[in-house]
Amino acid sequence: QVQLVESGGGLVQAGGSLRLSCVVSGRTFRSYNMGWFRQPPGKEREIVAGVSWSGDRTTYADSVKGRFTISRDNAKNTVYLQMNSLKPEDTGVYYCNAESPGVRVPWGQGTQVTVSS
Repeated sequence: QVQLVESGGGLVQAGGSLRLSCVVSGRTFRSYNMGWFRQPPGKEREIVAGVSWSGDRTTYADSVKGRFTISRDNAKNTVYLQMNSLKPEDTGVYYCNAESPGVRVPWGQGTQVTVSS
């Protein structure tokens, strides 16, 4: 049974930082490219960052480039998202999952990020 457990969200003022973590259990984690996704209030879920299985390639949505950094620790089955210079438009529920839709597993509960202006 694959399980995704996200944590690290919270309430922060604009300009602040948060570090999200996602622990993956029950799967060969290191074989998959992973991504962080977010769902703003009333909107569809979107991918914001991706990291290759080895960790040497990263991709970012234009809206977060230069502010967010995705990384992973395969020994700990964990993906991280360092978020700096947060903006109110970064508010939403953040999730992790496989980057490719074809190999995704059921979504976890996510972690809420709220950025106040």
